[in-house]
Amino acid sequence: MPIDRKSIIDTYAPVVKEWGPASFLSVGNGEFATTVDCTGLQTISPTDEAATPLATMATWGMHNYPGALPKRYDLLKRKMYESAKGQVGYMSDDSGQEKLFEELRVNAHRFNLVRFSLYEEGVDESQMLSLIDNIEQRLDLYRGVITSSYTYRSKPVAVKTVVHPDQDQLSLSLTSEANLSVLLSFPYPSHLKEASNWEAEALHTTALQHESEGRWTIERTADEFVYRLEVQTGQAVTLKQIGTHQVLVSATGNTIEVNLGFTHQKSRPCPVVGFDACESASSLAWHSFWEEGGFVDVSASTDSRKDELQRRILLSRYLLAIQCSGSTPPPETGLTCNSWYGKFHLEMHLLHAAHFPLWGQAHLLERSLSWYTQILGGAYERAKEQGYAGARWPKMTEADGSDAPSAIGTLLCWQQPHPIFYSALLRSYNPTSPILPAWEEVLEATATFMVDYVVWDEETGHYTLGPPVIPVQENHDPTEVLNPTFELAYWRWALNEAITMREEGGKSVDPLWREVLEKLAPLPSNGSVYLAHQKCPDTYGSFAEDHPSLLFALSLFDGGDVDHQVMKNSLDEVIKRWRLNELWGWDFPLMAMCAARLGETELAMDLLLMESPKNTYTPNGHNAQLPKSDLPLYLPGNGALLLAVALMASGWKGSEGEAPGFPKTGWTVRSEGVFPLF
Repeated sequence: MPIDRKSIIDTYAPVVKEWGPASFLSVGNGEFATTVDCTGLQTISPTDEAATPLATMATWGMHNYPGALPKRYDLLKRKMYESAKGQVGYMSDDSGQEKLFEELRVNAHRFNLVRFSLYEEGVDESQMLSLIDNIEQRLDLYRGVITSSYTYRSKPVAVKTVVHPDQDQLSLSLTSEANLSVLLSFPYPSHLKEASNWEAEALHTTALQHESEGRWTIERTADEFVYRLEVQTGQAVTLKQIGTHQVLVSATGNTIEVNLGFTHQKSRPCPVVGFDACESASSLAWHSFWEEGGFVDVSASTDSRKDELQRRILLSRYLLAIQCSGSTPPPETGLTCNSWYGKFHLEMHLLHAAHFPLWGQAHLLERSLSWYTQILGGAYERAKEQGYAGARWPKMTEADGSDAPSAIGTLLCWQQPHPIFYSALLRSYNPTSPILPAWEEVLEATATFMVDYVVWDEETGHYTLGPPVIPVQENHDPTEVLNPTFELAYWRWALNEAITMREEGGKSVDPLWREVLEKLAPLPSNGSVYLAHQKCPDTYGSFAEDHPSLLFALSLFDGGDVDHQVMKNSLDEVIKRWRLNELWGWDFPLMAMCAARLGETELAMDLLLMESPKNTYTPNGHNAQLPKSDLPLYLPGNGALLLAVALMASGWKGSEGEAPGFPKTGWTVRSEGVFPLF
């Protein structure tokens, strides 16, 4: 019997009974999203710096402070490192150039496009919460609609909040006899977490224009950045500018319907439709998402953790669809608030979005893959500047593909094989994808860099990785790192995949690719356990913190170079000696994947759901990185969870039986349309 998906989804839909940032809910479409409080709007902003702010964001909403254009990366002095191929320069040292270094990091930054809040004349925001009672808010996951009901001054209020699935439109419906309006407020952009500067009124402009009956435009200008709101309202609704950057939406009756379409020169068109049409489009799109994608049901299990796992699965599926399925890779906090200025970290793209093909929705990953072809020219230039062939992908980047200076980021390399990983997913689960033929140059340039980046060691007869390099586990000196375990395994697996792809496509293979693959250095170990890298004998002592990435050589793939007994010993030592309470949200799922591949299914589940500060999942489904105040949510954790659940439920190459990664006792697993990993 097919899984009754809607019934399960409805069971775990978030319900909110009180105001609280850990329960703020979001709606969105991958390109555009907004987050609301218990009023269904953005009425009461949190004052705790660790809380999730309330904002409205888009993939295209990136602002530069004046004076920061054009970006002069050429003026930034490189720090020179010694490598076996000679000196190589990286943008990793701000000494004597602090202002330029910081400018290049901060610009461009994502920002809050609008705030929309309840408004009653004479009532301050700080008074609002005391006037609100009987809160009953629900995120209808199956339709993508937030419904909020409460009383304001003892009078009932009903609000619906929805985003159109195919355009950057936010629609609101508010019904009440409490004489309430909706206030639209516009901040100056900020690179900080809140993405809003409410003090700099003179630095931007807001202009309201009445176009026709029920139609308005609001033009916003912040330095060089201009965007527009196309506003359509219901009957008897009017807009009035009541402040420099405030527009009041009010009605003569009890109902306010307002539809806000956001446009920018780099955004898609947004022909604004009415509230009912927007809600209907959302319902259809989310029905398709839930019924046509993959599904895992553990609700019939007897293990006491089953409800929490089911909740995390469903809310992660929803959050990643609205935050991480756009035309560019997402920031680590998506379209909720700023982290790292709203730029995206390319090594995290895999954790954000690689689960989509495994859950039967490869097209949601494909949306962001064309971006790699757009920035290929810059990737070629980066490799050339550093003395390498091929294309080197950036780390902390934005739409233009620039690489932000960083003491750590510019020396990372584990984002490099990702395009090969994505291609392997598409070849397996969407072989007719138009991305595959369009990506031939991307793949060739990726692998060409990989084989030129390694160094031939005459003494050992192997190709080696580094120095200088910083591995996934970022607490290492780049000048000391040689053959980091995960990166070495990833290089081997990806080169083998690249060669196979070319052979199956009837294309010639550069002999150097085969030579590097055959002679790549073995994974470093002391004979009993794997090491973080070849020159790190104290891996399980002073370095036993941050990402335990040596385990990840048997998480995302099995390249055939891992000794399973040595890896089991390594996993045991990590659990005994690592500072697990400091691990990041995505570490736990990847450790679980390693345990599952080793047949340690009980341990896999314990790791996946381990109680640890950064493995916290808040009521709205976000993976909070406690106690960090700058990361109240962390979407790579959600994405890694879905990768792990797919592997545990559907298996991997060579696995046997149903749900091979789940414990045999206490867990009843049903899955539909979820595919195995490599």
